[in-house]
Amino acid sequence: MQISDIDNGKAFDWGNTSKDYAKYRDIYPEQFYQCILDMGLCKDGQKVLDIGTGTGVLPRNMYKYGAKWIGTDISENQIAQAKELADQQGMDIEFYTCPAEEVSYPDNTFDVITVCQCIWYLNAEVIAGRFAGMLKPGGKLLILYMGWLPYEDPIAGKSEEIILKHNPNWSSYGDTVHPVYVPDALLSPFDIVKRDEFRVDVSFTREGWHGRMRACRGVGAAMNEQQLKAWDKEHMKMLEENAGEEFVVKHYVSFAELQVKKK
Repeated sequence: MQISDIDNGKAFDWGNTSKDYAKYRDIYPEQFYQCILDMGLCKDGQKVLDIGTGTGVLPRNMYKYGAKWIGTDISENQIAQAKELADQQGMDIEFYTCPAEEVSYPDNTFDVITVCQCIWYLNAEVIAGRFAGMLKPGGKLLILYMGWLPYEDPIAGKSEEIILKHNPNWSSYGDTVHPVYVPDALLSPFDIVKRDEFRVDVSFTREGWHGRMRACRGVGAAMNEQQLKAWDKEHMKMLEENAGEEFVVKHYVSFAELQVKKK
């Protein structure tokens, strides 16, 4: 998968959504984090590098479990929000701006590297050996994803229709429960230890779901001001007509636990 395959090559910038992202995309349910803990990862003094950290959702929510986190992201605006939120919560997390392909640490630095909601944006040929080298012997690469289910959930389905009406280049529609993407290039330095999927219901208010949709790649990261204004009006009208003040949206979680091969 290449970046050019995403949204027909239409440009997007997560930095345009950073304020909405910080406010509305901290939505993973407890089962998501418990799944990570059940694998024995991201806790108890482990050193963890979170690639594509965005606003730091993963390290901030798992901070209490005792891992030492570093988060990187290509977007300066995302990292600015991550730093602000971590500071507000009194968390000692290092965040800095850097493309995943340029992140560099000495060999055997990390116990775990996490890649959440972003594996398809990365150049796997570049990161495979680089990540394997930065991990300690037996270290883990954890690929994580959570998506809504538009064919099973009417609100999610209607939301997708409205995005596509205003941004027909958006390509992340029509999701179904399936294994998370693991690039073939990763299979040379890593073994897949575990791969699984499970369903979750995620609670939203109208404002919360509207904000979560606005913070997605096809809306706030890609639409111009006129498109965004039209989408905003139509999507909120749909929610007022079809959703209560509070509701759940059907999602699924998909993950792959990879272990670095013996060096």
